[in-house]
Amino acid sequence: MNADAFRQLYDYHFTENRKIWDRYVTQLPPEQFRQDVAYSQGSVRNQLLHLMDVDDIWFSELQGIEPVEPPDPTLEDRGLIRTHGDKIEQKMRGYLAELRDDMLFTKPIEEPEEDQDLMVWQVLLHVVNHGTDHRAQILRQLNDMGVETAYQDFIFHVYEQLYAG
Repeated sequence: MNADAFRQLYDYHFTENRKIWDRYVTQLPPEQFRQDVAYSQGSVRNQLLHLMDVDDIWFSELQGIEPVEPPDPTLEDRGLIRTHGDKIEQKMRGYLAELRDDMLFTKPIEEPEEDQDLMVWQVLLHVVNHGTDHRAQILRQLNDMGVETAYQDFIFHVYEQLYAG
């Protein structure tokens, strides 16, 4: 386990988040974007806002800083939501660029108390896993709406990186 492995995992995380936006969210009619479902976070919009919020909270905890001000939970402007997500991604990329192997086994979180014993590697792995879970939920919602979706498997991301160009 090393910092470069986590940077690769996060390249996957960011790439798959971007695919959700570029392939599906930008094409989705407004009523489907906000269509409520009785599972998890509800609508596609709510799932995306939740994903962003959780990414930001965990990375803020790792850095001991305040999270970005979340948007209004009723916001429907996809451009503003995407801009919000881009700010969070840049914050995460900044942290990951500075990540060193020796940091992975530290416990930098001071608040909340329940997270104080978590090591950096555990938090980093959790955030990617959480993202995969919610992207799968979004893909299922889209499928239920009749949208043809694609896989998001990590190994296919690796293949794309290995055999690109």
